[in-house]
Amino acid sequence: MIKFSLRCSKAHEFEGWFSSSSEFDRLASDGLLDCPACGDTAIEKRLMAPAVRKSSRGSEPARVPEAAMDTGAGGVSNHKTGLVAAGGLPPQVEAEFKEQLRKFREAVVSNAENVGEKFPEEARKIHYGEAEHRGIYGQATRKEAQELAEEGVDIIPIPTLPEDQN
Repeated sequence: MIKFSLRCSKAHEFEGWFSSSSEFDRLASDGLLDCPACGDTAIEKRLMAPAVRKSSRGSEPARVPEAAMDTGAGGVSNHKTGLVAAGGLPPQVEAEFKEQLRKFREAVVSNAENVGEKFPEEARKIHYGEAEHRGIYGQATRKEAQELAEEGVDIIPIPTLPEDQN
């Protein structure tokens, strides 16, 4: 996934996540992107600094399942792509949403065991009855998360909040 700073022809600025630069180009040229503020479909990418993410395992985080990204937030989510433009929500709604994500993360951390990079192994053990059923959280590569999902292991990505990036 790649995040772009975007702007409509009426100068409203917002952000959006896409699977690739070519996917943004295709969606924009087909008129499938719209401004969350005014609905304008003339959307262009803005110049932005690249984000370089350092990982102890050198791998990408697990991808959020497409169904989980479809928020159904009318006017903000493009129903054909399942994406929500960051900063496109009304400030109060965005603040409430971020607070709910913080509470979700806090609930996970306070009620589950951090198994770190052993997450895929431990999740499988629990799923197949080889270990005691308990709440766990940790890290998995995209490939590991996809394999777990294909095996029917119930996993939920923990969202990264803006302050987690600092």
